[in-house]
Formats: sequence, C-alpha cells, structure tokens
Amino acid sequence: MATNNIVAAIKQICDEKNLSMEAVIGAIEAALAAAYRKEFGEPNQNIKVVFNADNGQAAVFDVKTVVEDVDLEAQEKALEEMRLRKEAGEEIPEEEQIKKFNSRSEIMLSEAVKVNPDYKIGDVIETKLPVPEEYGRMAAQTAKQVIVQRLREAERDHIFDEYKDKEKQLVLGTIQQRAGRRFIVDLGQANGILPPEEQIRNEGYNIGTRLNFFITEVRMGTKGPEIILSRTHPEIVRELFTMEVPEIAAGTVEIKAIAREAGSRTKIAVAANDDNIDPVGSCVGQKGARVQTVISELGGEKIDIIEWNADEKAFIANSLSPAAISEIRMKPEEKIAQVIVEDDQLSLAIGRSGQNARLAAKLTGWKIDILPKNVPQPAETAAPEEIKDESKEENKEEVANEAAEQTEEVVEEKKEKVEKPKVKKSKKPSKK
Repeated sequence: MATNNIVAAIKQICDEKNLSMEAVIGAIEAALAAAYRKEFGEPNQNIKVVFNADNGQAAVFDVKTVVEDVDLEAQEKALEEMRLRKEAGEEIPEEEQIKKFNSRSEIMLSEAVKVNPDYKIGDVIETKLPVPEEYGRMAAQTAKQVIVQRLREAERDHIFDEYKDKEKQLVLGTIQQRAGRRFIVDLGQANGILPPEEQIRNEGYNIGTRLNFFITEVRMGTKGPEIILSRTHPEIVRELFTMEVPEIAAGTVEIKAIAREAGSRTKIAVAANDDNIDPVGSCVGQKGARVQTVISELGGEKIDIIEWNADEKAFIANSLSPAAISEIRMKPEEKIAQVIVEDDQLSLAIGRSGQNARLAAKLTGWKIDILPKNVPQPAETAAPEEIKDESKEENKEEVANEAAEQTEEVVEEKKEKVEKPKVKKSKKPSKK
C-alpha cells in the first residue's frame, strides 16, 4: 500500500470512529507485533514494532530489561519451597517473595555486558530485528484481526468515557427499533436502551420519533457500553425547564423539589434568589409559553408550579394548590400535617384518586391528612388514645344514666299503683 494511502486510511478510521491517531497507530503496532511473533519470532523474544505512518515503514525490536544474575536451579527450588509453604497456609512476607526470571523480557547482567560492557541493571536493551518484505498471508490475516479488535476496543472505551460524562443529563435521541419490551434509541455515536420500567404509559414510541431522554446509567457490558435511558425520571423535568427558562439556567431561579407521576402530573417547587424575580411567572412564561413547551415534550403531562417557602406550613399549603386551605395542624416529631379544608374544597385538595395529596406529600416530605372543616377535630395536645378512652367513658355514663332513669320511672309507676285506693263497686239490687 502506498504511503499516502496508509495515512489516508488511518485518518479515515480516526474520523469514522472518532478516535485519536495515537490509538489507531498503537493498534497497528500491536497487530504487526503479533503477526511477526507468530510467523518469524522466537519463544524468548519480546517483540515490539514501531510503525511510521508518514512513510509506512515498520521497525521491529526485541526488547529486554537488564536484571541481576540468577542461579536458575536454586531459584526453581526456592520457588517450589515457597509454593509448598503457601499451600500449607503460611503467609509469606513481602521481603521473602521471589520474582521468577523471565527469559522473554529480561536478560541477565552477565549476558548483557557481553554485548556492551556499559550496560547495568535496569537498562532496557532494544535489539533491532530484520523485517521481511512480506509477513505472509497468515501474518497479514493476524494483523487484520488484531487491528479490528483493537479498534473495536478503543471505540468502546471512547464511547464509554464520552457518555459516562453525560450521565444524569438530557440527550436527544431517535427511536430506532423495538426489541421485545425495550426500545433501542439512536443517540448519534452510540445506541441507548429504553427499558419498560422507564417508559411512560400510553406514550407512543414510533420508529423515527425524536425525543429527549435522561441518561440514568452508563455501564460496560459484555458487548460494549450500555447506556440506560429514561422517560419517567423526575430529573428530566428539571433538565427541560433548565433548557426553556433562562433564569433557571442562570441560577437566579432554583427548582427546590420535584414530585412526578410520569405521564399524568408533576409538581415542582421553585424559589428565586432575587427578590425582584417572580419564580413561578418565570417558569410559566408569557401566556404560558415556557411551561407549554415542557408539557408538549412530556406528551401533555400536567405540571403544577408552586412557590417554595422556608416555612413548612406555608409550603404545605402551597403544595396543595389549587385548593384553598383553612387550617394546618402540624406534628413535627412525626412529620404529619393535618390539613383542614372547607367541604367544597375537599375533593379539590385530595385530587382524582388522591393524586394531588400524594404529590404534595412527595414534594414536601410530610405525611398529609386532609379533613373537612365541619368534622370536629381533637385538640392538638390530646393523644388519640386518650380521646378514644374519654369518649368510651362518656358513652358508659350516658347508658348508666338512662338505665337509672328508666328504673326510677318503673319504681314510681308501681308506687302509684300501690298508694292509689281501691274503689269497691256497689252491687245493683236484683229485681225480684
């Protein structure tokens, strides 16, 4: 292959796979070293190839490190003794560890000085080896396989590093295909996986649809990097608002908390770091333009934007919006809030299937009990058990009083019958 063709091929690989020139040349050198070792090398040679992409030439070296002289027979006996001690469960101190002489990558000092008397322990000797004009068919095939493998590994590492940095961020992707209950998403340089538990119910994932996805995890699998995506994660709402609301991107408005039931409804609590900024109005936008963009991106999911408050009672009242709250009774030690509302606000505060109250509880971190105003509530200081016991005692006293009254009435009736004089009826004279 001509020199310019080699350079052009390397640059093409770098552009297509988004790899560095050093990574590609390193893969080529490793492939050529493996091919040379297989076809022309000897068992005790440590082959290293230096490839020059400018002229297409390769230089081959046998690389060895100079070590002190070793009695191989004595070393073999010592290694065997150490092996037996380890099998017996004995722990060998680090200073007694014996490093085995490796004839492939090491050379003894006595042998090195025969080549050059100036060599000393620790020096690296690179002996240049003859390069055949052609490595042969098997050598070329081996080189090709190693190059492909190394390039694939380099590409995997590059993709993993790139998307690992994007973990917990929003990315734009296109639905590519369906694999069982999962969807494969084209992210540009790699494919992501949208598992069923991260899909929004009733959201259409048609082939070719472009959507924003949240990267929940990037891990290295057996077949390369696995990029796990989500459409249900609460943080996708934060990222979308950051894209649409300049005040959030600039940090003057902050999203304090998010509670989401994907595909149905979301509540977000916002606060402004500047007194002159309306946090809710900034997120809603003029005529609702900003929040409508986010709603459209989430497939029509309803979004409630409330103002965060450091006062937990006020925050709980805001979280139950749009319902009007009459009173809130707090139990800080149990994180329980009893919310009292008018009868006509009860269903609004609870929401359909309890959704409004459920999202408010997630948003605030408090357990919220919503009660109608016309139902008498126990005093805050009285424990439920005490109230229950008192009501039982009152019932017992009422029953006893009623029984006593009934008994007195019966006694009085009997007494009246006894004291009332009996009047004897006179017999009429019989007519003879």
